[in-house]
Amino acid sequence: MKAVVQRVLSASVQVDGETVGSIGRGLLVFVGFGHDDTEAGIDPFLDRLLKLRIFEDEAGRMNRSLADVAGGLLLVSQFTLLADLAKGNRPSFGPAASPEIARHLYERMLDRAAAKHGPVAAGRFGADMKVALINDGPVTFVLP
Repeated sequence: MKAVVQRVLSASVQVDGETVGSIGRGLLVFVGFGHDDTEAGIDPFLDRLLKLRIFEDEAGRMNRSLADVAGGLLLVSQFTLLADLAKGNRPSFGPAASPEIARHLYERMLDRAAAKHGPVAAGRFGADMKVALINDGPVTFVLP
């Protein structure tokens, strides 16, 4: 699994002009699945994500987690995170999981995130999505 985590003031995902997921203050997480990823990695990944202390406390220090600030969580599947750009100018997606496996892992991640955090907004797997966000900071991290 690989993820790009952005602290946002708001974020939303549209598919064919319809908003399919949106949050206010919280985390927008683009997540991609590799061919070696399994369900066993989902809970540890979510535990780490939900405990990241990347929200500011009263002193302005990054010292609070998503749960501490009761923030929203928007998970968006993005296989391009697994692209291999080592050769040439055209990305290779060999490291990415097959669509069937990635869909299963993404749906499982949504279920587990909802169980651990509460309501979770989501993009639509495999769709052409338009993502809008207001990055807070900007604060962006990559989780390998």
